[in-house]
Amino acid sequence: MNELLLVMLAYMIGSVPTAVWISRSQFNIDIRDYGSGNAGATNTFRVLGAKWGTAVMMIDMLKGLLAVKLALLLPYYVQNDFARTNFQIGLGLAAVLGHIFPVWAEFRGGKGVATLFGLVLGISPWTAMGCVGVFLLVLFLTRFVSLSSILASLAFPVFIIIIFNVDNEAYRIFAIAVALLVILTHQKNITRLLRGSESKAPIFKYRDRRRERRMHDQF
Repeated sequence: MNELLLVMLAYMIGSVPTAVWISRSQFNIDIRDYGSGNAGATNTFRVLGAKWGTAVMMIDMLKGLLAVKLALLLPYYVQNDFARTNFQIGLGLAAVLGHIFPVWAEFRGGKGVATLFGLVLGISPWTAMGCVGVFLLVLFLTRFVSLSSILASLAFPVFIIIIFNVDNEAYRIFAIAVALLVILTHQKNITRLLRGSESKAPIFKYRDRRRERRMHDQF
């Protein structure tokens, strides 16, 4: 019974529609009416800019982190590492489900990547840092938030299964499932990337302009 209540609480935490509330309070719009129509960090970067996109990303990550930490409220999971990890996966998934289908925003949310990252950060901080490194590197090189998210998610099972060799079958399966889920939810982004029509995040743009000017001067 206690576990069920915590899972429900994790869903409620995940349901906090960060992008929707920020877009309404700061710009008097609904972020879901613009860009890709998703209430997540990627679309917020695209529509509202880097400042608000970063804010949404950080808060959505915090939702996943808080959700998995709920397991520490029950003494049994504090003392049992294996059981705690498995329960934290369930709590984190409840938060991700809340982000995708938020009860506070007509069940129309985002894709859950940032909340998934918060989940991983709460369970495996070093793995999360590795995924962040992949995300930031790809973002710096391409300015595509969607591509950065996809490659970071693909790196997740690599870190869990190969690099850190985590001895938890459920966690290994979960890592693979996350990578597949992110690819599945980013099909439209993948199509736009292949077509060359995916929007870039409004960051590092001055760097790109300087690069373009240098190339222009050379020719």
